[in-house]
Amino acid sequence: MRCILLQNINCIAPGPADTPLFQEIGSYNEGIAGALEKAIPFRRLAQPEDIASAVAYFVSEDAGYITGQTLSVNGGLTMV
Repeated sequence: MRCILLQNINCIAPGPADTPLFQEIGSYNEGIAGALEKAIPFRRLAQPEDIASAVAYFVSEDAGYITGQTLSVNGGLTMV
């Protein structure tokens, strides 16, 4: 007898986010946040809530038939 365990396995790939760690890094290089904001099509850094919303989607019933995917949450940064 063969048993197969079915699971949803997905990945969130976050872009630059306005977090305490990023702010600490930015204190050493004041131009980094501005340069990233110019490079991101949405013209802003992600907020932690942006990343959390993507995670909430993947664990919801709405994503019940989605597996093996990587969701980039970066305001379009990887498109440019």
